Amino acid sequence: MTATPDATPVTLTIDGRAVTVPAGTTILQAAGGRDESDIPTLCYGETITPKNACRVCMVEVEGSRTLVPSCSRPVEPDMVVRTRSERVDHSRKMVLEFLGSSVDLSLTDGVDEWNAEYGADPTRYGDDAATVAQPVKVDNDLYVRDYSKCILCYQCVDACGDQWQHSFVIDVAGRGFASHISTENDVSLPDSACVYCGNCIQVCPTGALMFSTEFDMRAAGTWSEDDQTVTETICAFCGVGCNLELHVQDDTIVKVTSPPDSPITHGNLCIKGRFGFQHAQNR
Repeated sequence: MTATPDATPVTLTIDGRAVTVPAGTTILQAAGGRDESDIPTLCYGETITPKNACRVCMVEVEGSRTLVPSCSRPVEPDMVVRTRSERVDHSRKMVLEFLGSSVDLSLTDGVDEWNAEYGADPTRYGDDAATVAQPVKVDNDLYVRDYSKCILCYQCVDACGDQWQHSFVIDVAGRGFASHISTENDVSLPDSACVYCGNCIQVCPTGALMFSTEFDMRAAGTWSEDDQTVTETICAFCGVGCNLELHVQDDTIVKVTSPPDSPITHGNLCIKGRFGFQHAQNR
């Protein structure tokens, strides 16, 4: 839910501080958003409607019987919110332990810090993540699917579906613990309706979807984000003017993203903008 500029102001209290925001603003946004607040988020994305899937952003609202997801709960007048409490911290600890014991979160930003902050120890449920057995899917030259890292946040499904691309190539298959992301009838990507826009990669928070270049470099031990520079430019393939972020390591473009706050792309690109960068470094 997104607030409109002319929405009626709403005043609430967050951690003892009075905050006034437009009606329709979520608690997470009122607290400063994903980047400025201390509320952890995993399944939240700036360009996708929240699905409340990971439950790590839960906060306490006075008068509410249960904790509420800050990523999607709109503010209300005189609402009193506590982003930290014994109840909230215990909930986040348990969620981090459950996720960490069932899914490989090794490439997920912030998880190690959150585990330390909330005292979460996923290894007490076992040394290895007991994820649904899913081998890495390498069936095309552009990107790799490693669903052992998937937290079922549904961002890739929504980006491929009615929120952005409208290709509807992937969805959730199976039920319960067998739930997983899949193409129709579990066919390979080349046999599906995938247009290789890579917008699913853009929104994936855990590294379950990854550029083939990054996957190969990680396997070789040469991937180093500390040695990479990010340069913003404009895609030259057509006249739309999509914004690109070129990730460069050792004078080589290793992947391309787009700013989520771009008024033109909102983080989305086509196959040429996302993957058609080889000509720029033809040696």
